[in-house]
Amino acid sequence: MAHGSGIEWTESTWNPVTGCTKISPGCKYCYAERMAERLQAMGQDNYRNGFQLTLQAHMLDRPLRWKKSQTIFVNSRSDLFHSDVPLEYLQRVFEVMRRAHWHRFQVLTKRSDRLAEIDARLHWAPNIWMGVSVESDEYRSRIDDLRRTHAVIKFLSLEPLLGPLHNLDLRSIDWAIVGGESGPKSRAMDPAWATDLRDQCQRAKVPFFFKQWGGKNKKQAGRLLDGRTWDQMPAAPAPTSGSGHRVSLAVVT
Repeated sequence: MAHGSGIEWTESTWNPVTGCTKISPGCKYCYAERMAERLQAMGQDNYRNGFQLTLQAHMLDRPLRWKKSQTIFVNSRSDLFHSDVPLEYLQRVFEVMRRAHWHRFQVLTKRSDRLAEIDARLHWAPNIWMGVSVESDEYRSRIDDLRRTHAVIKFLSLEPLLGPLHNLDLRSIDWAIVGGESGPKSRAMDPAWATDLRDQCQRAKVPFFFKQWGGKNKKQAGRLLDGRTWDQMPAAPAPTSGSGHRVSLAVVT
């Protein structure tokens, strides 16, 4: 909802929807739920319904007012592809992202089945990055759903990483974020899981971003992997074909 963000891999957040429901183990200790309850207690009007899914139509035009180009995480406190978000409203969000062509929008979902179902009814643009969350091997099919979409830049959020993800199919994947869970009840991430994913990305020439080790004190745990930070990002895409698929992509480190 706010202009500006502490999330390591973005610059700002924009929440045209707030609230969500849990669908997989990665949601168990949802940081957005904790934040929504805190903001509701503080009397913040956008969170008058707590973590109940709520359309925030008055927020739709917010990115159009931000004239400086930036990278914006869409729905950091919800899931744009939740079944309770009407298709017409979702299309309005996409229209704003297309109009605000000077920004880069990062959309992330765990509901890849709905993403795949309505992909053809969305008007994709090169500045709309689409990602899926995959926290364990049981949910790797989300990557296949993402791969079938017309998004120009496709990315993975392998966070909170709750188990190993060996031999991922990284074809047509442009970026991977890896991180451990943070918060008072966080579940530990095995360092070997992170280094294996880093090595897979290097072999596949996929930009790799290591967000954090997590834990109860994520700042203390830091974000060094093998003695260094990994902040690789996908570069701006080259011109695309009429279908919206990518033509080529450079790597920015």
